[in-house]
Amino acid sequence: MSRDVIIETRNLTKVYRDFWGRQKVQALKALDLQVYRGEIFGLLGPNGSGKTTTIKLLLGLLFATEGEALIFNEPTTNVAKNERIGYLPEESYLYKFLNAEETLHFYGRLFKLSGSERTKRVNRLIDMVGLSAAKHRQLREYSKGMQRRIGLAQALINNPELILLDEPTSGLDPIGTAEIKELIRDLRTQGKTVVLSGHLLADMQDICDRIAILHRGELKEIGKVTDLLTVQDVTQIKTRDLPEPALAEIKAIIARHGAELIAVDHPTTTLEELFLRIVRESDLHPGRRRVAADLNKPAIPEADELAGTRAQS
Repeated sequence: MSRDVIIETRNLTKVYRDFWGRQKVQALKALDLQVYRGEIFGLLGPNGSGKTTTIKLLLGLLFATEGEALIFNEPTTNVAKNERIGYLPEESYLYKFLNAEETLHFYGRLFKLSGSERTKRVNRLIDMVGLSAAKHRQLREYSKGMQRRIGLAQALINNPELILLDEPTSGLDPIGTAEIKELIRDLRTQGKTVVLSGHLLADMQDICDRIAILHRGELKEIGKVTDLLTVQDVTQIKTRDLPEPALAEIKAIIARHGAELIAVDHPTTTLEELFLRIVRESDLHPGRRRVAADLNKPAIPEADELAGTRAQS
């Protein structure tokens, strides 16, 4: 994975104010993070945690109260960057009386694609998202899952380098969800950078290289999914054909009895367990957050109360 920084935020803060200028909600508090080229990065958090606000700040749809955000090393206020970005909002804003082909041609014209290029991309994207059989139906007849699919195709019409997806699997059945996740993985193999926002933990765990967990507008954890889910203080050993007496002395007995050592590593928790622990700790210790100086430190979750029983042999 290239270490080129595609997205960088520095002390990014957003405060919503009422009519009289009084602070109403602090949606984002001093967010510091970096997203690298070619990775799938997940913004994870409960509703109201600041995920959508972060994406809108990156797109230049909102202005920061404090701090700054850079995309392609340019301020997010530079609208020229949007030609290199694909965006799927949480609720797709589509013209219900257009069909799939007409919708994608419409967005292709906004990017000033030639007619031949539009036709090629439209046909490829419709097939990619599995809507070939419904491409002539008006979008008002689409289910929510089908609307998410055409919304994803719309986000890719300009062949973007950076793709921002807000709840991309919302409304999809398990088969559709698996297909979209596979499509997102394919985008990574093409060298594209994908930022996902959501709270469907299993989906994020399956496809993200790194995740940032937000709660009440604060960054609570950031790191590689494998690192965050590894329970460091518990070791599991998997063996084959190990006699019962060998369990007492583990490695020495494994070698002595000639058993096959398959793996010695640390078990992992699940993203759901990690997420719930961080949210609970955040409620117990309000105001505690990850700061810029902590971002390069390994993020190691504490084992839960049952971790000690997870050692397997």
